[in-house]
Amino acid sequence: MTDRDLLELAAKAASIEITWDTDGDSQWCFIPEFKPPHNRRESDKYAGRVWNPLTDDGDALRLAVKLHLKILLYPEATSVDGHWCGGGISTCERYGIYPYAATRRAIVRAAAEIGKEA
Repeated sequence: MTDRDLLELAAKAASIEITWDTDGDSQWCFIPEFKPPHNRRESDKYAGRVWNPLTDDGDALRLAVKLHLKILLYPEATSVDGHWCGGGISTCERYGIYPYAATRRAIVRAAAEIGKEA
């Protein structure tokens, strides 16, 4: 599964509306910003903020809290558990030399699994 697939499913699980913008080889995922219709301009097409819990600690934490995910930290890995009325999920990511990145990815993977069921 690609990072884009993970982000789309995680957003779905959390009921977050996202849009994509592409600039050459790079892609950004945005959360649209609410603007009243009378204040909207054509240049506001991508108004909002970048959302990427794979790279942003704050986005990952907000996703985990919104989905009531349980984060378990071990000496060499992060495990994330989630439960909902239809079942449960557990993901695990080994740290390597990037414990924060592994934790964010474990959160997004758990959220994506919930998104598959939504």
